[in-house]
This record gives sequence, C-alpha cells and structure tokens, in this order.
Amino acid sequence: MIIDTHAHLDVEDFADDLDETVIRAREVGVGKIFLPGIDLKSVSTVLAVCRRYPDICYPMIGLQPEEVRDDYREVLAAMHSHLLSSISQSKAGTAEPGTTFIAIGEVGLDFYWSRDYERQQLVAFEEAVRWSVETQLPLMIHCRKAQNEMLHIMRPYEKELPGGVFHCFTGNQKEAEAFLRFERFALGIGGVSTFKSSHLREDLPAAVPLNRIVLETDSPYMAPVPHRGKRNESSFIIEVMRTLAMSYGIEEEEIARQTNLNVERIFGISAGGHL
Repeated sequence: MIIDTHAHLDVEDFADDLDETVIRAREVGVGKIFLPGIDLKSVSTVLAVCRRYPDICYPMIGLQPEEVRDDYREVLAAMHSHLLSSISQSKAGTAEPGTTFIAIGEVGLDFYWSRDYERQQLVAFEEAVRWSVETQLPLMIHCRKAQNEMLHIMRPYEKELPGGVFHCFTGNQKEAEAFLRFERFALGIGGVSTFKSSHLREDLPAAVPLNRIVLETDSPYMAPVPHRGKRNESSFIIEVMRTLAMSYGIEEEEIARQTNLNVERIFGISAGGHL
C-alpha cells in the first residue's frame, strides 16, 4: 500500500464519480489519501469527503495563498476555531470518524501570477506556521516564486516546528538543499517528475535522499505521463512511484516502503492507519 499525501477530492471535478475514483485508487494499492483545505468553504467539503471514507481519507485545514484576500484575518480566525475544536474533540474521544485534522495546509506563498496580496500572504503564512507550532501538527506548504520569503518566515520557528511537506516540489538541487535544511520536512513529489521536460529525475537522486520524499498527486491537477492533460486522480500515483524507482535505480516496492515510513514520521499515519 502507498499513500497519496495531497489530493483535492472535494472539488467539483470528482462530484460525479468520487466513489469510483476512490475504488480505483484502492485497486492499485493506495491505502490513504490526504485532503488539503484551501479556504473556509473547503473546511466543510474536505470534512464531508473524509466522513464518507474515514479509513481512507484524512483532512487538513489551511488557507491556500492564492485564496488570500482582504478578509483573510476573518477567514483565519474561523479556521483556527475549527482547528481547535477538532483537536479538543479528538482528545476527548468524541470526534466523528474522519474529522480530526492531521495537518495545517495547504498554506504558503505564491507570487507566480501576482504580488497584489503579498503582504496579506506573508502574514497569513506566518500565522499558519504559528498554528503548527501551537498544535504540533505538520505543515503542508505551497510555494511558487517565493522561496526566499518563505524560508525567511520559517527560520525563527525551525526548532519548534514538528515538520511537514514542501508540496509539489519542482525545483533544482540547490533549492532542494535549502528546503531540506529543515530536518523534519520532506519534499512532495508528483506528476511533474514524469514530464519529458522535468529535470527532477536527475536532480532528486543527486541531492535528495529517499527518506526525505513523500508521494502526491495534487489531483485533479498535473496528471503524470501517460495521463497528462487528463483529470488527475490518486490511482495515477503509481506512475510517480515508477518514475522515482527508475530514477533512483531501485525497486518500486522500496519506494513505497520508504515513502510510507516518511509519512509515518511526519504525520503519524501508516498506510494501514494511525500509529
């Protein structure tokens, strides 16, 4: 069994065939699927999917940087209330199956298209970092064209942060090394690694040990070859695993074993359930 650490199964793309999508994932050996939140509405939609598949899907909560707007403080306050309630119910043993948040995410910085909300994104991301320290839940971090700013915010909290994932890593060896200086974090590797133009197949074995990688799809986005251009789904994670096995020159089973161990270390969840 393997784990998809990042899939947006709550979006409309899966409204008509969610059951079939989950079945296809299980049939190829995907044991767990982690669902990130992106905004306040997604708190409800993510939890709805995880209630539906409580032994397979696990929820996260966070304000994705591209969703940061002028009302971000109100959104963060409401999210924080949901987060603390989830933790309280979990500790009391009253949490409904599938409703305990396992991470703070998807959060981060994104200046790829615009810097219109740069200040707000910076404040929102630091707030998410504080939540991670406060709750000791790992971070699921989205970063595009903002590496320096992101690392600048994280460094003062480095010793207190429990760990996390730098989601959708597509950088070079130097960037990988900068991220991995945060010793409790891993890189999330997905479909981009299979693209013909990607340098990840060379850069990852050169700079990233296997104990610092987790698998992800980012469904429904960025489907791997040979499904590129189609809607991505968790079952396609097999193509990522195969690509990494070829890149590192090892068996697919070893990729599955090691990435599962990495997920256990960061999230406290095994391919078979909670530790």
